[in-house]
This record gives sequence, structure tokens and C-alpha cells, in this order.
Amino acid sequence: MLVFGDVECIETVRDKQDSILAHLDRMSALPPGGERHAALVAAFIGTSELVQAVIDADFEARGLDTLSAVHAKGIECLSLLAHGIVQSWQSGFSQAALPEVFRDELLSFDSSLTIRTKQAEGYAFYALYPESYVEAAVRSGLGTNTQVIGIRSIGAGLSALVAAALGARAALTLRPVGHPFRREVDVDSEVTAMLTQDPDAAFAVVDEGPGLSGSSFGAVADWLEAAGVSRQRIHFFPSHAGPLGPQARPEHRERWDGAPRHVVGMDQLLCHEDHPHLRRWVEGLVGPLKGSFRDISGGAWRELRYRNRSTWPAANIQQERRKFLARTEGGIWLVKFAGLGDIGLEKHALARRLYEAGFTPEVAGRCHGFLVERWHEQAHSLDRHPIARDRLVRRIGAYLGFRARHLPARSRQGASLIGLRDMALHNVKQALGEPARAALAPLLQNATTLSGTVNRVLTDNRMQAREWILVDGKMIKTDALDHCAAHDLVGCQDITWDIAGAAVEFGLSDRRTRDLCAVVQEESARPVSLALLSFMLPCYLAFQLGAHDMAADALKGTEEEDRLRLAAHNYGALLQSYLDHPHRLGFDEEQDKDPAS
Repeated sequence: MLVFGDVECIETVRDKQDSILAHLDRMSALPPGGERHAALVAAFIGTSELVQAVIDADFEARGLDTLSAVHAKGIECLSLLAHGIVQSWQSGFSQAALPEVFRDELLSFDSSLTIRTKQAEGYAFYALYPESYVEAAVRSGLGTNTQVIGIRSIGAGLSALVAAALGARAALTLRPVGHPFRREVDVDSEVTAMLTQDPDAAFAVVDEGPGLSGSSFGAVADWLEAAGVSRQRIHFFPSHAGPLGPQARPEHRERWDGAPRHVVGMDQLLCHEDHPHLRRWVEGLVGPLKGSFRDISGGAWRELRYRNRSTWPAANIQQERRKFLARTEGGIWLVKFAGLGDIGLEKHALARRLYEAGFTPEVAGRCHGFLVERWHEQAHSLDRHPIARDRLVRRIGAYLGFRARHLPARSRQGASLIGLRDMALHNVKQALGEPARAALAPLLQNATTLSGTVNRVLTDNRMQAREWILVDGKMIKTDALDHCAAHDLVGCQDITWDIAGAAVEFGLSDRRTRDLCAVVQEESARPVSLALLSFMLPCYLAFQLGAHDMAADALKGTEEEDRLRLAAHNYGALLQSYLDHPHRLGFDEEQDKDPAS
């Protein structure tokens, strides 16, 4: 199934430099504390993206990794910031010195160059904290005589942190290439000889993951062993303590299982009873907490919304953001990971804007990667509570019209219509067979023609009925910030993507779907293309079918697999229904009040 996609951005070095300097200027204007530390980390993440991009460009020009002038300058920039983060973290945020030479080094990159930067998934989605690698290095027992190897992309910055915490020499970064399950590295032979000449040196290999195969970690370790480094001298710094994924090579799995691995997870870093950083940060926003956090990650939130476990909706629990509930005298707050660096700042601003417009829960603030918003404990979600269809369509239309009018996508990217078409045809063939793919193909043949009608906005991308709640009789949209910047191929789309989502998830008839289009058009002051909506509907269904099927594959043998398989089946049935009636914008005539579950 085609589901995932990398979030990339094409920009100039000058754009990146300006963004990094803005974070540093903000940091210098703040007093010592967590907010100043967060600004330093944001500058570090931006610098990591810049350095990864310029070193990758050098790698592509040379055809191999080497200690070039560009590589050395990039690592020096990261090292300066890494030492500042280590100092700030270990001093309890009271100190954060940054040499003025950093600005000179940063501005020495050719500002006119156009670069391709990649969003670091761990910082954006999976609550991976740079400080975790600082703590892992400190607890590893490794000494200053350690050669640190960072795996690009995200490993470039993380390796600088490990080296700084160990007091070791600057790291080298490598780019594994090739098939995702069979990565290899190509390193200058002179650099290889220089790095491996000390028979007593340990090696620290640093990256996020491992994922399905762990082949990036494996490729670097293969290179070290081929250069004469004994297996016992190779240490791994991953982002989790689990084994390699199901696609790992047997020899890599054997080495991984026996190797020293150094991990400090987010819970150990921020939620340990001896250093409850997250609790203190949240209390700074909402006041003293009553009791401890309640972890509702991994689908556990359903325990609060549904009395019967058999009625739980499907959830891709492996990709859910970390989230907790915090109780105070003034109510309950949802503490949810929103992302570090720029992405966290953007989500906080978006959350405030949607709340002020009356569509989403109250926002208390943000604290180093987490967003704190009101949790309505007694609210009913719309998959459990009937509501008049006229009212439903008007409210959803007002919400989507607001997004279409006020939330342009700007530099964010999403799949092209051709990309959506290719995804839909592939997923339909995989799930429903060649006849279904052949029936769908002519319905999507106008992708190129329709591309000129697309107006990309920050789409919601999560229109399921369970994501809407009733608060004092008013429909409120939850989980409205993350999904157009998620780890999938959809990204920001025309608002017709969300209209299609609403038609599917609420089982709207053709008439109700057209009514919804009219409301969105009225609220957004922009025309809604029915031809584009007809294109989006089967693409939406094919994406959801693929996403639920892949999630089920990853959770085989669990209770969650059954829910995900059922959801995938239902999306497939709706897709087949659409193929039987391709000129209809909705589905079977729904009951006047009962929303789809």
C-alpha cells in the first residue's frame, strides 16, 4: 500500500540562516528558563536541517562521504550549539552560553544556494528530545576517546550532542544509501583509515529508530567491522530500546541483540519522579496538578470516551502522538506532543487561531514540544450522539470554510493530484483487484487538468465523527492541528479533500454533500469545484483503505488488528460503492439525525 511520504522543503540557505538567527535573537531576549532553552533547541534543529542539507549536497557532488571543508564547518556549527544545549540542560536552564563565533560560522555558508531540507520525524511526531541523547551519553560510561558517527539526516545533530556530552572530538556524519532494507555507506578510504587507527577507541553510532530493518545502523556497523573495528567496540545510540524491525537481515539482528545500546526515552527524561520536568512546565501554565499525569497515548483515550471496549473505533496506535491528561482545580487539560522547533511554534499559533474562531478547545499554552489545551471530560463525540443533519452540515461547512479562507498552505507541501491518483490506483489494485483499478482509472484521468484548480490550504485531514464533540450543545473539532503535516503522503490539499472526508465519515448523501459544498463556498468566498471533489472522494477512500490495512499489518495478532481490518473493509466497501455510482458525490441516503460511526 502507498501511504507514507517524506516532508521536504526546498529553500535557500539564506532563508534557513534567517530562521535560525531569529530563534537565537528570541533566546537572547528571554530570561534563563525553559522557554529560553526551547528557543536554543529550535535553533539547533534548524541548524541540523541546514547542515544535513549542505553536507548531502557535498556528498552527491563527490559520490562519497569525506571530511570536506563543508562537512567540517557544518559539524563545527552543530558542536557549538550542542555544547550550549548540554550546558543549559545540565544547569537546569540557568546557563546557556553561545560563542559569538557561531553566528560567523553560520553566515559563512553560501546564502544563495538552494537546498532541500527534510523534516526530522522524531522531533516532529515521536517526542524524540535532543536532551535524551545528552542523558544517554552521560550514562553510557563511554569516555572522551570515542569516535561518534552520526547517520544523516537527524543523526547529524544528535551525534553532535553525544560528542559534546562525552567531551569527545567532533562527530563524523554519514549518509547510508540504497534500498531502504539494504543500506550501504561509501566513505573516503583515507578518512576510514584515520578514524579507525586507534585500536582502543570506542565508536558511537547515532540515529533515530531503528525502523523496519535497521539497515542504516547496520550499514555503518558493517563499514566499521570491515575496517577492522571489533564488534565489542561499537555502541549504538537509537531512539528506542526495541529490537530491529521485521525486515532486518539476520546478521544485523544478531549484532544488534548483543551490542551495547544506550537509550533514554522521553518518559525517563521528562516524567521521572526524581525530575518531573513536564509536570513542572505544565503547572507553570495551568497551576498545581491534582495527582499524576494519566497517559492516554496509544489509543488509551478510548477508555474515557467509550463505556464498552467492543465499540472502540480503530486507531493506528503506533503513530499516535504522546498525550497525557492533567487535572487541576480548574478542570482537566490535555497535554499533547506537538513538535519541537518551528513546527511546535506553528501548531501553537494555529491552535490559538482556531480556538479564537470558536472551532476548537481552549489553549493554555505550550511547553517545550507539548501543547496544553482544555479536555472536556463529559463531552459526547458525534459517533455516539445524534445531531440534526442541517446543523451538522452548517457547522462543518463553517469550519472548513474558515480553513479555506484563512489558512493558506504557504510553503507546506502535499501530494500532487498525479501523486494522489497513483496512490489510489495502486491501493485499489492491492485491495480490490485489477477490475476495480481498471474501473477507477478513467475517473482519475483528469489529474493534470484539475491541478490548476487546486488551492492548497492547511487541511484538517481527520474528519472522522469521533473527532467532533458536543460542548454545551456546540460542535467542537478536536485533533485539528497535526494531520496535514503528518508522516504520510497527503499533506496540504485543496479543501475538497476535507469535504470528501466529511462526506465519507458522516455518510452524507449526494444532496447533503452538495449542501456542504455550498456552505464552504459561502464561508470561504472561493468556489468549490465539484469536479475536483469527484476526484478527491475515491482518493480519500483509497488512502484510508491503505492506511488502515498497513496499520493492521504492523499490529498482527493483536486486538487492534481486528478493528483496523474492519475499518479497511468498510472503506473498501464504500470505494466499491463509489465505483458503482461514480457521478454521485455522496453515499446512500442517511437517516436525518444519525451520524455515521
